[in-house]
Amino acid sequence: MDRQPRRRSLTAKQAGLTLAIALLLSITAGTIGLALDARAMRLEIVRDTQYRLDLVHGTAAEAAFQLNTELAPQVVDGLFNSGRVASVAISDDFDRIMATRQRNQTATTSWAASALFDDILHYRQTLLYQAGSGNPPQPVGELELTLALDRLTRDFTDRSLLIFTLGVAKALAIAALLALVFHWFVTRPLLKVHAAIVETNPRQPGRWPKPAMGGHDNDELGHLVESVDQLLQAFQQGLDQRDRLHQISTMDGLTGIANRRHFDAFLEREWQRAHRNGYAISIIFIDIDHFKEFNDHYGHLAGDDTLRAIAEALSRVVHRVSDLVARYGGEEFVCVLPDTDLEGALRVAERVHQEIRALDIPHAHSAREGRVTASLGVASSVPAKNPAGCEELLAQADRQLYRAKRQGRDQVASQT
Repeated sequence: MDRQPRRRSLTAKQAGLTLAIALLLSITAGTIGLALDARAMRLEIVRDTQYRLDLVHGTAAEAAFQLNTELAPQVVDGLFNSGRVASVAISDDFDRIMATRQRNQTATTSWAASALFDDILHYRQTLLYQAGSGNPPQPVGELELTLALDRLTRDFTDRSLLIFTLGVAKALAIAALLALVFHWFVTRPLLKVHAAIVETNPRQPGRWPKPAMGGHDNDELGHLVESVDQLLQAFQQGLDQRDRLHQISTMDGLTGIANRRHFDAFLEREWQRAHRNGYAISIIFIDIDHFKEFNDHYGHLAGDDTLRAIAEALSRVVHRVSDLVARYGGEEFVCVLPDTDLEGALRVAERVHQEIRALDIPHAHSAREGRVTASLGVASSVPAKNPAGCEELLAQADRQLYRAKRQGRDQVASQT
């Protein structure tokens, strides 16, 4: 008996044809989708990396400006742990590395990934820091970041497989319908959230454009938006606290003027600026006469009030945006006058001297009229003509201050 050949049913043929068409459509759609996604992935990587760099720029600039060896590694670790980073380094404006991290990469990467990502692996950003509202941002260092090609290759491979998988699903009518419904009810709201996050100012994350979720207020999407909002508000509080701490670290707690730390940084910066521009810079040292005796006689509370009153008097006289009044320590104050020669500094010192006398604060142990007085030392220098540096200018002003004290106090002494 001859064996009858097995016949395939029409249903099976139709199923096979449908499967073949679906495979052909999925391959075509997958190829097109892969090309589009490769471009989108590049943009996403560049945007995400730049966003992270912008997000930490202020903190990194602060670390480079202050030469903070504790803050710089924290910034580097934060960037390094983002997942796609091969190396991160922060250097100061003298090209000295402050902090760096680097991981070993696998050598096996596809040629397609290399061709696709080689030109977006390296990022270098000049760190700018603004010291005071009246001063322009100045370069204080550099932040350099390199992405890990092997990580990008793995992500690219995973995404490619995902695209082809979705291509098969999209070839089916029901999958297309489900995708449309999913897009309308889930993807579109998520894109709104993503767009709002992208538009957020890294310096003011708490003011992000929180999207209205409509019918999703009480579901997971609504909860997601609330969680992101809470996270950004917490981050904003952290930034505000950092700014407050920075202000506290540069301000004298008693008098409210700049402290010694702020003065040292300001003098060094203004000395370099005066050197570049070729102008003079002057310093006035002020010391309250017989202040120990004042404290012993009137008490420390009265002494604190006196220090605050003299700080206010100095601020009334030395009020240019470019100038600085600081408490140097104890009963000593200092004024920095950029773009001011010796003659101009002497005029300011005389006004300061008279302003302190005009306070008319009683002092029973003062050798001068029974009132609080001060001795002042003035020095000026043109940095371009003085290779000794700002330390010598500071020493000159200090010597003049002690000359004023030796000559009887309550007077202004200056270099000849």
